[in-house]
Amino acid sequence: MWELLKKYRIHLVTGGVLLLAFLFYSLNLRNREHANLFERTVLNLTAPLQGGIASVNRAVDGVWSDYLDLVDVRRENKELRESVKILNSRLLESREALLANERLQKLLDLKTTLRIPSLTASVIGEDGAPWFKTLTINRGGADGLQEGMPVIVAEGVVGQVVKVAANSSRVLLLTDNASSMAGMIQRSRARGVVKGKGGGRCSLEFTLREEDVKVGDAIITSGVGGVFPKGLAVGEVSMVKKGEYGIFQTIEVRPAVNITRLEEVIVLLAQRSE
Repeated sequence: MWELLKKYRIHLVTGGVLLLAFLFYSLNLRNREHANLFERTVLNLTAPLQGGIASVNRAVDGVWSDYLDLVDVRRENKELRESVKILNSRLLESREALLANERLQKLLDLKTTLRIPSLTASVIGEDGAPWFKTLTINRGGADGLQEGMPVIVAEGVVGQVVKVAANSSRVLLLTDNASSMAGMIQRSRARGVVKGKGGGRCSLEFTLREEDVKVGDAIITSGVGGVFPKGLAVGEVSMVKKGEYGIFQTIEVRPAVNITRLEEVIVLLAQRSE
């Protein structure tokens, strides 16, 4: 028995001390207002450890909260980007619809003032050359189109129908080298022939030297020849040159219509009676 106690004396002493400390601490639980020496010692020893543990817990909580916030922010940013894409797409669609409405309104106003049977057509093709000598429209013989019919927009003359298929037609532009039409200076009424020069240019030819022509003068269709009605805008005089010899002036013309931006046109189906 004595040998057994001697062998485990350290364990027994340690257990006894812990038991006495526990009993001593339990006997003092009734006095909660003041801490005894033992409690103060325990608090002093464990306070730094508890503070460190609390700091670590706060740091971990902060990192986790920041991570969750970043996840939320990333998700919100993705949702916002998708919303921006949708809004931009709708904005472009609305803008395009507004521009189309403006163009069509101008064509409608023009059809009302002309008092000539006409048909609206959309441009569906362009000539491969840099200056776009011809256009293809989505109207043809099935719609009543014939070769020679004038093609115009609100700004002025575009050209003339030269080839007609069942559901499409080819339009020769007024700037093409093969194009010509009777025109006149609106201010002085000087007459001539508007001929295409290629590269988006025209000229007014066969205008006598003594005729009054100035840079900036508006050129309109004269109605001579029975193809284009009288009074349609053709362009503006950009250069006038009177040589020492010859009976005609050299007159360059800037077309009234920007041929490269056409999307809809009007085809005149019959001539207006004068």
